Formats: sequence, structure tokens, C-alpha cells
Amino acid sequence: MNGAADHALSSISDLSDSVFDEATETAVRAFQQSRGIGIDGIVGAETWQALDGARWKLGARTLYHSVPDALVGEDVRTLQERLLEMGYDTGRADAIYGARTARAVAQFQREVGLAPDGSCGPQTMKALRRLGRKVVGGRPQWLREAEAFRQSGPNLVGKTIVIDPGHGGGDDLGVVVPEGPLRWTEADLVFDLAARLEGRLTAAGMRVHLTRGPAPAEPMTGAQRAELANSLSADLLISLHLDGHDNPEAEGVATYHYGTGNGLTSTVGERLANLAQREIAVRTGMQDCRIHAKTWELLRLTRMPAVRVDVGYLTSPVDRERLVNPLFREQVVEALLAAVQRMYFPVENDVPTGSIDVRQLRLTLAARQS
Repeated sequence: MNGAADHALSSISDLSDSVFDEATETAVRAFQQSRGIGIDGIVGAETWQALDGARWKLGARTLYHSVPDALVGEDVRTLQERLLEMGYDTGRADAIYGARTARAVAQFQREVGLAPDGSCGPQTMKALRRLGRKVVGGRPQWLREAEAFRQSGPNLVGKTIVIDPGHGGGDDLGVVVPEGPLRWTEADLVFDLAARLEGRLTAAGMRVHLTRGPAPAEPMTGAQRAELANSLSADLLISLHLDGHDNPEAEGVATYHYGTGNGLTSTVGERLANLAQREIAVRTGMQDCRIHAKTWELLRLTRMPAVRVDVGYLTSPVDRERLVNPLFREQVVEALLAAVQRMYFPVENDVPTGSIDVRQLRLTLAARQS
């Protein structure tokens, strides 16, 4: 366990007087930053799960595939990262000891002469400590993900994308924006963006699914949204959100992809994040707040490349004025459509940011079908 986890756990466990003071909040924020989860200083369900998992150091307990309640913890993540470095396919380092991780352990055990039972006990740990990386400096999981995506071909036709209009219920920022006779909430604005994007991607030949409708609904957790996307065997997922901050001068667009912050990342997800971020910043002139690696459930548990795009701050007068303008929202949609199309171009055939005329995509599709 690292220092941030130690400090956060000890601070919380020492709350005999039930005081969650500034020092504890600072420790929680440091822990959240170290784990790539939302930095709010609040010990919610995701933070508590991460804190609970951080108690375990690799080798402190025997790890095995347990059904239906899988073992979860920092020791599992460490094991997955080590196996990935050595060339074994555990999937993403999601800290869950599932069937894929057990198969990777069993493959390692076979190659070092151990009984391939898929569990990580003292003998397997001894072998792991004895051996170095199988692929020095390599990232085989990155290569597998990128190659699978490349083999899917350059066309959008027939591919499946899930669009997640965030803030469909209790996680709304609570900001109401007037626009003439209309009053926009954050949930309204992101759904409008999602609906516009749905129409454009459908016209380009993709199969599009939204995670919610226009009416307020019971909010889905990140895990539930990931499960929905996985059940649809989606090729991509784009989650749309608006941000908020106490400082009204905070503004700009930011995009998030799966990554642990120490080198393990979704290569294809990172590329989609880069493309979406650059296209939006160039086409709209919004402040570029860059891309960031996070381990949020929606990004960590999806089996396809997934990104979350925070399209500005609704608490910013500058961004708010843009967001209530339908022409601006259409620019954002065009930027996202261009990013999705560029995802399927071979890297050597990619085009400069902002150069794709997305209005031609429908014409190109019509020409192919005629």
C-alpha cells in the first residue's frame, strides 16, 4: 500500500470523535488522485471500494477465481500489471480476479512448471519474484487491443457505438440555464448533444445505443453503464458530461480514458480521447484542458475503447453561453463524429485535425449503398 492509502485509511479509522477534518479530506484527495478516481475528497462507494482494496499487498493472501463474488484488491491489480508486463493477457488491470486473470496465471504456471490451477499462492509468488519481465519494455496488451481494432476495418457501417448522456438523475449539477423561453439543465444539454450525435452516427451507418432517454431517470452507476455496453458488444463508448466548479473562471473541455497513471492504459481508448479532445478544441475554440487517465468504473470495466468527454463547465459564464447555443452544440457533434471516423483510419492514413468535412460522410455512405 502506498503512503496516500496508508494516510487515508489511518485518518478514517481514527475518527473516534466522528470528525472528518481538513487533514482527512486532504488525505482522501491524495488517495483519489493516486488511484485515478474522481478527486472530490468524499468517501463515496467507489473511493471506499478502492480504500478497502488497498489494504491488500501482493503475496499477503492466496488469490483465486471465486464465483460469484470475485476477489478484489490492490494485490490483484499488482498481479495483473506484472503479468501484463510479462506478456500474459489478463485484459485490463481492473483489480478483479476474474476468469481471464485466472487463465493468465494458469498459463504462467504451465510455463514455469507449476500445477496450472489459476490461483496465485506462495509457489506462484516465488516464481513471479524469481523471473523478470518476459517482454522487456513491451506492452503486449496495447498491441493486442490496437491490432484487434485495426482488423475491424476503416468503415463506420455496421459498427456499434454506445453514447452515454451523463447526469440522467441524481448526479445533475443542479444548474438551470435560461435560453429565451427555455430552461436548460445539465441533463437536458448532454442529452441534446447525445441525440444529435446519435442522428449523425446513424446516418453514417453505425448502430447507436443511448444509455438513457430524455426524461429524468434513476441514475445508473458506472458499472451498470459498462455492463450495458458490454452486453451490446459495442465497438466504442462515448460518455458525455458537463463539469462544474466553485470558481466561475474554470472553463474548457477535457477528455478521459482508461489508464492507471503508471504506464498501463487502453491504447485505443487513449487515441480516441486524443482525437475527440483535439477535434473539439480546434473546431470550437474551447480551452484545451487536455486528456487524462482515470480508473473510473465506466472506463475500467468496459471491454471496448471508452472515453468520457466533459464538454465545458456549466458554472462558467463563457462555456454556459456557448452550450446554450444550438450551433455550438452542433460543432461539438461534428467534432466527435470526425474523431470517430478518424479512429478507423489507419494511422498512416490519418488526416489533420479539423480537416474532415463530416457533411460528406452521409453522401459517401449513400454512394456506397447505391
